[in-house]
Amino acid sequence: MAERYDMNNLKGKKVLVFGAGISGTGAAELLGRAGADVILYDGNTSLSEEDVREKLPAGCGAKIVLGEMPADLAGTLDLVVLSPGVPTDLPVVNGLRDAGLPIWGEVELAYVCSRGDVLAITGTNGKTTTTSLLGAIMRRHQPEVFVVGNIGTPYTGAAPKMTDDSVAVAEISSFQLETTHSFHPQVSAITNITPDHLNRHHTMEEYIRVKECITMNQTPDDTCVLNYEDPVLREFGESLAAQGKVKVSFFSSARRLDDGFFYEDGRIYIAEGGKAEELIAVSELKLLGVHNYENVMTASAMAHAYGVPVDEIREVLRAFTSVEHRIEYVAEKNGVIYYNDSKGTNPDAAIRAVQAMERPTVLIGGGYDKDSSYEEWIRAFDGKVKLLVLIGATKEKIADAARACGFTDFCFADTFEEAFEKCVEAAKPGDAVLLSPACASWDMFKNFEVRGNVFKELVHRL
Repeated sequence: MAERYDMNNLKGKKVLVFGAGISGTGAAELLGRAGADVILYDGNTSLSEEDVREKLPAGCGAKIVLGEMPADLAGTLDLVVLSPGVPTDLPVVNGLRDAGLPIWGEVELAYVCSRGDVLAITGTNGKTTTTSLLGAIMRRHQPEVFVVGNIGTPYTGAAPKMTDDSVAVAEISSFQLETTHSFHPQVSAITNITPDHLNRHHTMEEYIRVKECITMNQTPDDTCVLNYEDPVLREFGESLAAQGKVKVSFFSSARRLDDGFFYEDGRIYIAEGGKAEELIAVSELKLLGVHNYENVMTASAMAHAYGVPVDEIREVLRAFTSVEHRIEYVAEKNGVIYYNDSKGTNPDAAIRAVQAMERPTVLIGGGYDKDSSYEEWIRAFDGKVKLLVLIGATKEKIADAARACGFTDFCFADTFEEAFEKCVEAAKPGDAVLLSPACASWDMFKNFEVRGNVFKELVHRL
């Protein structure tokens, strides 16, 4: 069981929660339970106090401040809790930090206010599927399991319910890792690292550093699961092992390992001391594509490191189905299969979706610009994509990348509905239509879930 900060230490403290979204309101509620004096702040001037108050539970006494932050506020505070969507380098945040205030994130707050063990997953892609699968394995193994974090269930909401016998399976984003201090998972994993969120982290080096922070407080009694085929993570794992800082468990989708998990000839194996035992044949899985076999290995390696018997892991693997919005089978209409991969919000995730397609594919791409480059995604089409329908803020940028790669089978659409109509017109029996935009959704939709649900609704109307 992990050591924790005493939640009672928050009683009477004056705490600023920065950001009034789902994470911020969850943090305000938890702090209220702990007896803190809470100020919920958001710089969005289009919000009203009534709008924010409606998101809070009845009886929550948080004071609400909107618009410009009062200049004298910092001097009255004991702690700042930053929502993940708030950049840590904003001038107003720097001002709070310069005033000597501790800056926590939602994950840090939830961790110090909870009990039990933590199994935490980060990485550019595969986090949600891995977290969902590990959650299912752990629920098969023991009764008190909470699946929380970036997967959509606020960690702060579950924290008060946790006991010494609980296990939190947590999906942790780079935004959340920026503001952790004492967060200590017993088992951690980094699925992979490819360029993403560079508009927030500015450099690849900083993005990598933040991801690797998931091991910051781990000890030699803990385990970190890493992708051997990711050069950054292989080097990181070898460094961790050499220092004796934490036990390292590798997985590989491309080679046999003497120790760890590997995929070979249609089967996933566990190896220890050069001896390999078959875990499962991938034909028994309901998940599609090598990237999903990597997710299976990540979740299995984490569960195995925590002590879950192999038979229990295998039982859950056979029953587990794909996560919503991640290469999700929607329906077959007029001989065309429709797949929803709205969670493909960066080029690497979208490459994996295209590689998983086994039919000629009409693809919807484009959206909010996260300063990504798209040439590698275009090159991964490899004859599979018969038409790319481009939408959103990045459509011209992606079109330029396509031309540079010699791919000219693309067209533009002004609305999502128009893009869908173009796909229906272009797709023939035996084809697939895939929503895998390689971009975030924020230019057209509230989030990727809304985008995916709109896609599914349009499919079901056919």
